[in-house]
Amino acid sequence: MAKQASPVHASNRSQFRALIAAPTTPLYLVIASVAFLVSLGTLMVLSSSSVVAEYWKLSPYYFVVRQALILAVALLAAWVLARLSAETYVKLGWAAWVLSAVLLTAVLVVGDDRFGNRNWLTFGPISIQPSEFAKLGLIVFAAALLHRRSRTLNKPWALLIPLAPMALILFFLILAGRDVGTGLIMATIAGLIMWFIGTPMRILAPAAALGLGLMALLVFGSDNRSARIAIFLNPDSNPDLASQPMSALYALSSGGVWGVGLGASRQKWGGLQTGPHTDYIFAVIGEELGLFGSLAVLLAFAVFGFAGMLIAMRSDSLFCQITAASITGWMIVQAAVNIFVVMNLLPVLGVPLPFMSYGGSSLLASMMAVGVLISCARNTPDMRKHLEAKRRAKRTLRRRMTSVMAATKGDS
Repeated sequence: MAKQASPVHASNRSQFRALIAAPTTPLYLVIASVAFLVSLGTLMVLSSSSVVAEYWKLSPYYFVVRQALILAVALLAAWVLARLSAETYVKLGWAAWVLSAVLLTAVLVVGDDRFGNRNWLTFGPISIQPSEFAKLGLIVFAAALLHRRSRTLNKPWALLIPLAPMALILFFLILAGRDVGTGLIMATIAGLIMWFIGTPMRILAPAAALGLGLMALLVFGSDNRSARIAIFLNPDSNPDLASQPMSALYALSSGGVWGVGLGASRQKWGGLQTGPHTDYIFAVIGEELGLFGSLAVLLAFAVFGFAGMLIAMRSDSLFCQITAASITGWMIVQAAVNIFVVMNLLPVLGVPLPFMSYGGSSLLASMMAVGVLISCARNTPDMRKHLEAKRRAKRTLRRRMTSVMAATKGDS
């Protein structure tokens, strides 16, 4: 006899499905997951950056105060972008691309070199990394362009022209600054966009091969990057260069299940060199908060990814479908690349962990992307009905309150 599910289990499944189907669920999941990652990231920046601050004879709170100030600006930017409509973003598509291209070109002309890459613009005490914002610029531009051409997407030329040349220009500008890590993420974003709209593999495969070939030339054309590949394959070939990735592994392995305690990391004291609060912050999380903390971070990114794809599937606007899926893919792929580097499953690429690593440009660009994602979440059909119902309820309540106040004045 077939075993039937108990009424309690059936009821729980029904409640779970109803919760997932609620119009506000993707929005709340995005907000909750990002809030968790940003909050934990700020706490871990405080824990991990004090060592670097001490080395530079700065206040132990120097980096976390800067991160908190940037976070305040980022939250404001996200709030503003969340209030814009999809139609507004479609109108801003070309402007997003032009601004990205201008800033990336300015980097090549007057930018600063750091860690072997030219990818910074400095304005007095403020430095920005335009390549971080170019990721979002490419997504908004591509989604707006494809939204306008929705009726001709079954034709290859509509997929490739002018999207492919425009994406390649941004890609080449980033690679010209020798930033292979960001170039890899940018190429991945472009590939995801093309894949999401159904581009045939006969087009995607050669484009991917071209991008990988260009990055390989950059890698093996640089002694520093070639050394990174060498120590990834054989850490004993250069113990000095291998000390950072090896220290990251030691940090993860020494954390155990529950970690050594917040602030008690040993590897941040020199082993992780200058990166415990930036690209290697996940290693400090694993050491101080253990497997529990690491899994919590992975779960938060999984929730973000699920919510982002849910927004894309529920949208009736092609712009929001492409934008939500691309922003989600960007964050998940970049997080995976960062974590794989920390786990020594990839060579060092210099890619920050979204929402968590110290860095103003990365945090601001990521939160701006979240603002655009929330805008798309607010514009799904069910969410529009939900928001309109709330507005009607507020108007009704105001009318009733006005009537009560008028009646009270009349009686008096």
